[in-house]
Order: sequence, then C-alpha cells, then structure tokens
Amino acid sequence: MMRHEKKKGKNENQIEKKWEDMQYDLLLKIFKGFNQMDLIFIISRVCQSWRLVCSDPTLWQTLDLRVLSDYFDVPSRPFAWIDSYSCVRLRIILRNAFALSNGSITNLIFHFYVCITSDQLIYVATSCPNLKRLVLPAWHQISAEGFKTALQQWKGLESMIVPRIIAPHPMAMSMMMSIGLFCNNFKELKIMSPFDNEFAISIAIFVPKLKVLSLRGSIVYKDALDYILDNMKHLEVLNITHCLIAKGNIVIGDGPVSVYWHLNDSILAKVSRLREFHACQRDTCSLCQREFFSDGMLTWHAYEESLLRMDEISSLAY
Repeated sequence: MMRHEKKKGKNENQIEKKWEDMQYDLLLKIFKGFNQMDLIFIISRVCQSWRLVCSDPTLWQTLDLRVLSDYFDVPSRPFAWIDSYSCVRLRIILRNAFALSNGSITNLIFHFYVCITSDQLIYVATSCPNLKRLVLPAWHQISAEGFKTALQQWKGLESMIVPRIIAPHPMAMSMMMSIGLFCNNFKELKIMSPFDNEFAISIAIFVPKLKVLSLRGSIVYKDALDYILDNMKHLEVLNITHCLIAKGNIVIGDGPVSVYWHLNDSILAKVSRLREFHACQRDTCSLCQREFFSDGMLTWHAYEESLLRMDEISSLAY
C-alpha cells in the first residue's frame, strides 16, 4: 500500500494516512473513471475497503463486456471464444462481476464477437434477475430452450438487441413466444435480419404490445412491413433506416430479389400515425446504394459492429 510520508517538525507525530482510509464518496468518484475489468481484476483486490467501494450499485447498473478486448485477445471474427478454455475464462469473468454487482445489473452488453452458450446465458439470467436491457450480438450457440430458460428469469426485461437471425424459423417464433410468456414489460426490440411475413406475424401474435421496433440495416419485405403497421396497434416508433424493402416473400439466397427504391404512399400513410418513424433518403444514402448495387444480391446479413451500435432510436443506441 502507498502511504503519505510523515511531515517533520511540529507535525512529526501526525498519524500517517493510508489510501484505504480515503472517504468512500471520493473513492467512488475515482473508481467511476475506470472500466469494469479494472474494477474486477485490479482495484477490488487492493484491500477490503476498496472492494467495498467496488461493490457500489452505481458502478454496476450496466455490465459492458465490450471492454474484454482491453484485457484479452478477442479475435475480430464470428464464433470467437467458443473453445473450452475461453468458456471457462468467460465464466470466471462473469462470476467476479456478479460477486461485485450483488444483483445491481439492469443493463447487459455482451462483446460483439464473444459467442455465448445456452449454459452461460442461463447462468447470467440466474445471476442478474433484475435485467431490463439485453444486447446479445453473438448468440448462435444458444438453443431455443436456452433462451426460454433465461427469459423465465427476466420478468422485468424491457428491451433486447439480438441481430442477425439468419434462419429465423422456428427460432424467431420460439424467441418471441418466450418473451410474450415471461416478459410482461417488454417494449423494445432491435434485430438485423431478413424480416418476412412469418417473423412479422410471430411478433404481432406473441408481443402485441411492442412499442419500439428497429429493423435498421435489414432486408424487410413489404408485405411484412404492411402487416405490422396494420396489426400492431401499440407500436409507436419504427426504424427502417438503411433497410432494403423487398417485394414478395422470397427466401434470401434463392437469387436476386426485387427491391423498392422508394416507399409508396400506402406505407407513408400508415407510418404517419407513429410517434417516430425513421427511414433513409435513398438517393443520397451511401449505405443503401452500396447494397442496392451489389450485383443485384442482398448482403445485409454481413453487418458491421458500427451498424449495430448506432441507431436513430436513442434508447437502442449503445
């Protein structure tokens, strides 16, 4: 431990002060300037008084696992950290975080490239029962049953960002069904996935009170867009920025898909009832043009992390 030196002269008998004797509020203010990996692996291990401050609920309202890259090598590629050693290491990180947070976590952001298994998600759900917001980019190792078991613990879940559902059926339907069964306060959803009729119907049936929906950077079929605008009466905010509005209901991968370059009057009339509606001026949007002129094939599933993190709906940006 670092100590102040004793002053000579008339203050020679002054009691030396220790870092661990600093006021709680002052330490807390200092610790807020560090990321959570610093709190877990360094600061909380200095002494008991510092560990006590590291357990303050204000430090743990959000657990942001993007900072894993500051401490560990996380490859920038899909399906990273799926080997047994990485799974054990992630479990240790989560265990230490949960020990400090004492159930305070309400907002959880997973790392973009760290794949989470069903067992890990269930462990997280059991340890963070008060979760309200979940950002889960790399989730392809999680089964429908794993999602269901986790969502049973999150009665208060309000918002979820789960992009890139490559094969949405029956996974999307199962996910929406579990949300509808267990998460009565759920109101916000963001996906970056082909959005077709079946997906739209599963949301309308199982999460009919959804208020905020972002399909940013997705392929959205016009029939599916019409369906949610006609049937989701509680919907207040919709984001289709950088979306390609496709005709019909064709499975992606079957070949070139016809795309609407501009929204027609029917859709514009329907969205006029919404409190917020976000869409692109396609003629000037470089992202929309990049995809539209990509050899006639839609490639939005190859999304980028920045596209996921940004959103015109402020509550879904992170």
